[in-house]
Amino acid sequence: METEVSNQYYLESAPIKKAIAHLSIPMMIGMSVGTIYNVINAYFIGLLHNTSMLTAITLGLPIFTVLMAFGNMLGVGGGTFITRLAGQKDTEKGKKVAGYTFYGSIIVGILIALIAMLAMDPITRLLGADAATLDFTKAYALTLFAGGFAIVLNFALEQLVRSEGASKESMYGIFISTALSLIVDPLFILVLKWHVAGAALAMVLANVGSTIYYVYFLETKSEHLRGFLKHFKISVRDQLEVYKIGVSELLQFSFVIVSTLLLNNFAIHYGENVVAGFGVALRIVQVPEFLSMGLFLGLIPLFAFNFASQNMARLKSAIKHAFAYIGGIAFVFVGLVFLFRGTILHFFSNDPSVLSMGTYILVAMLISALFNGFTGLFMSIFQATGQGVPTNIMAITQGVLFIPMIIVLHSVFGLHGVIWSMTITEVITSLMGVILFMIFSKKLKSTGGDGKGVVEVTSV
Repeated sequence: METEVSNQYYLESAPIKKAIAHLSIPMMIGMSVGTIYNVINAYFIGLLHNTSMLTAITLGLPIFTVLMAFGNMLGVGGGTFITRLAGQKDTEKGKKVAGYTFYGSIIVGILIALIAMLAMDPITRLLGADAATLDFTKAYALTLFAGGFAIVLNFALEQLVRSEGASKESMYGIFISTALSLIVDPLFILVLKWHVAGAALAMVLANVGSTIYYVYFLETKSEHLRGFLKHFKISVRDQLEVYKIGVSELLQFSFVIVSTLLLNNFAIHYGENVVAGFGVALRIVQVPEFLSMGLFLGLIPLFAFNFASQNMARLKSAIKHAFAYIGGIAFVFVGLVFLFRGTILHFFSNDPSVLSMGTYILVAMLISALFNGFTGLFMSIFQATGQGVPTNIMAITQGVLFIPMIIVLHSVFGLHGVIWSMTITEVITSLMGVILFMIFSKKLKSTGGDGKGVVEVTSV
């Protein structure tokens, strides 16, 4: 099949710029379209002119993050392992890893739902809901957890599709998800008047749609993974290979969840307009951040394949180009969003207090976004090359730093400290990535270009 050959060609021998364009542009488009869905979701709730509802879906963001974290734990761990196996020509084991990832995602999603149903009241309080937002937050949370297995599975399968360089197919799945959400969002929220529960249900159904597509592609069109549904078990050693990288995703998102909970609980003391301002600013700043994310996520298979096949010259060239492109995206798009921040914010709210606070918060988050892309690129390089220690250090650093940062800055500077704590944490984490990457670069140089020394360290 032509598509199969082309995916292998882009990973293995295509000119670097051509390979990056093929692998990353579809991902950047897909991630941007996915971001538009998040924005539209808030937009339709915003049309109801109910700040409590807008606050509730902001407070509920950590739930989606939990589900995504478990999906990425299995998907990133399994996907990067599969790509390295492809680089070593061991595709049969790759199918087994894919099957383990698929069934593991379903089991995890169901377990999360059962635990959440038993602890819904404390979870809702933990999210930071007050008397005005409690019922809305609970309705949103119940619906999202009930269909959570689809979200876990969707994120895991997307990583598997991407593992062999099938970026276009990954993008198609995101398109399907977004198209479905654009149809059912206004239907559930405005027409059927299910409000926040409708927003959550729309998200679940959108993920079901893309999941069906990914299963179809992997089982019938995939170059290396066709027949993966027959497999379930893998050895303990292979499971450890999945989790040594995958756990970093769980750690990273766990700290994101803790950070978001802290942020919400500190912010709610200053009023609903502050929480709503954070929610709107977060969605806007995701546009430049997700473009960068599309770039480095699209390149993970390129990094992993050439590392495993010991083509160090190609690996280094890909990394060098990635840094240049990430920098360009960050400065151009952050600049554009900053220039038009007032106009953009008016799409989400007509409440003057939300607009005023959202503008201030957005400035801090845009500065954070300048560094966010580089932090993600460092993580992607470490994940792709099976570097468990630096991957987990990066994942832990951000959370370990943010928790004392927000507590101390809040106690000293109040609301200003809460707003800027995330930015300061992001800058420091990015600098930590620079240090770890320099150590990794020395490892690459010490191999004399053959890659053997570093490949042995990963015990692929």
